Amino acid sequence: MREIVLDTETTGFDPQSGDRIVEIGAVELMRHVATGVTFHEYINPERGMPDEAFQVHGLGDEFLRDKPKFAAVGQAFLDFVGDSKMIIHNAAFDMKFLNFELAKMGLRQLPWEQAVDTLAIARKKFPGSPSSLDALCRRFGIDNTSRTLHGALLDSEILAEVYLELIGGKQPDFGLSTRAEPKEGETNTAWAPRPRATPLPSRVSEKEKAAHAEFVGKLGGDVLWLKE
Repeated sequence: MREIVLDTETTGFDPQSGDRIVEIGAVELMRHVATGVTFHEYINPERGMPDEAFQVHGLGDEFLRDKPKFAAVGQAFLDFVGDSKMIIHNAAFDMKFLNFELAKMGLRQLPWEQAVDTLAIARKKFPGSPSSLDALCRRFGIDNTSRTLHGALLDSEILAEVYLELIGGKQPDFGLSTRAEPKEGETNTAWAPRPRATPLPSRVSEKEKAAHAEFVGKLGGDVLWLKE
């Protein structure tokens, strides 16, 4: 299962009003584990940087002047993402910018169904609590001391850790972990499987048992599960 954790930095809030993407950072996960494969580009927005945006990410006109335009990196970004799920904090924001830029290039749009919004997950899991990336780092004890300014790649790496905690830790168990028995005076209303009063009969026939025994016999005396 491949997933892409991504973030963007922009000149403002609305691409329809002339704001543009200035940075894309993305981290690849395979089965919820970071592979070390990333996508990272600074982008020339072809416009001046408002001071409010500069205070957020520190990417100014001088720094971005010689960086590629989105048209030069859009196809590579689309190829990197492919059809993998995209893990994004406040997905609506990034998706509208990415699809605006892709549409300008005549490339395919990223469908909303491809995005997983960690902001929505956090708000559902912790209703009424702060759900910013920094707040979630504090909640889960994730070190974000290097995050003095917003940066797309760094934020993607931090979000990858936050995402794994939101879905149940670095080894999500999909609800199959053993629940602790309630303490005295407590009531455990959670469902848990109980042993059957009468075990189900074996579905293995005598012929199948004999065939298995014959197969094991051919393995010789070095059969691991027969050793004491």
